[in-house]
Amino acid sequence: MLHPDIRKRAARRLPEHGLAEAVSLAAALPGIEVIWSEVVRVSRTLAGSLFGTGRVAELGERFRADKIGLVLIDGPLTPVQQRNLEKEWKVKILDRTSLILEIFADRARTREGVLQVELAALNYQRTRLVRAWTHLERQRGGFGFVGGPGETQKENDRRAIDEQAIRLRRQLEKVVKTRELHRAARAKVPFPIVALVGYTNAGKSTLFNRVTGAEVLAEDMLFATLDPTMRSLNLPSQTGPGRKVILSDTVGFISDLPTQLVASFRATLEEVLAADLILHVRDISHPETAEQAQDVEDILQSVGVPASTPKFELWNKLDLVEPSAREALLAQAAQRAGVFAVSALTGEGVAELLSAVSAAFEAEKTEELLDLGFDQGRRHAWLHQQGVVLSEVLGESGWQLQLCWSQRQREDYFRL
Repeated sequence: MLHPDIRKRAARRLPEHGLAEAVSLAAALPGIEVIWSEVVRVSRTLAGSLFGTGRVAELGERFRADKIGLVLIDGPLTPVQQRNLEKEWKVKILDRTSLILEIFADRARTREGVLQVELAALNYQRTRLVRAWTHLERQRGGFGFVGGPGETQKENDRRAIDEQAIRLRRQLEKVVKTRELHRAARAKVPFPIVALVGYTNAGKSTLFNRVTGAEVLAEDMLFATLDPTMRSLNLPSQTGPGRKVILSDTVGFISDLPTQLVASFRATLEEVLAADLILHVRDISHPETAEQAQDVEDILQSVGVPASTPKFELWNKLDLVEPSAREALLAQAAQRAGVFAVSALTGEGVAELLSAVSAAFEAEKTEELLDLGFDQGRRHAWLHQQGVVLSEVLGESGWQLQLCWSQRQREDYFRL
């Protein structure tokens, strides 16, 4: 595993931590054993080989001495760089995007997950066709008698990939429509959606299992969860039966997440877009927890999560924090609104978190009287679908509705 430390590129995190994360990524893929890993300082990137000539020769000797069969480079490689390095080193090379795609392909279980990974892989593959077929000459069209220049192999491959991508998108559209039907069915019996988001291996699935009793795969491994899982959850309440919500466990994020994956997994992330409350789970014991949190916020913003969506921040893995720093963290979390220090593994702080989630939904409801004309049938139907109508009086020109709704529902209504 090689982690290029490019001096001219502004980096959010230390290269040593980036290398450790890359090794963990490799460990998440069965059949790969990382013999050794190293941060490679790069003062100037070369278009043809990324690394300098001397460094390429030095690394090649080490690969041959250790009989290395696969080299993982924790960063983006151009097709030309990959081809030249494979030719020089006589080994198979995967860059960061390829490695993440391999992990996703190995982990996807649902039909939707498999389709999304295949589409992401095709989109990535299409970019690798650039200058990847320079050894193939342009073929002549027709029968070779009077035909002009035909298509290159690159163009043939690109068209085949595009056709396959269209087929996958059509299949994914059917899955999305099914998900929309399920969402519409939930809207008729409107339970708020609470979405767990966070950096990969932050402990989302462990927390999900603890509060719902589910048995979602939860391991100390990057990308243990790929396919979204939803369960109903009865929140605690001091005034009577607790409110029921839908809790959604989502795929973990990671720094430099390939754009192909963000686009392909947009259907999965729709549950986050529609969430009434987002729980951002952070591994507070990680040395770069702040950088990871910023990566998550950047991705949420890039997929279009509304800034108005309420959000709680969970400082998870409190059980791994050193005792000397633990009390300071607890005091800091107590002073910040919407921040909760928890341990999904031991259950510490989880009860307080659930009480706060319940209180958030109970506190945000307000009653309002609304007059609606008969020409507003779409809005009238939407209000009933949301379950916010307490009473309704039919008048000569329309309806008079007594509503009990959240601020977000009110904003959504006026955007209709």
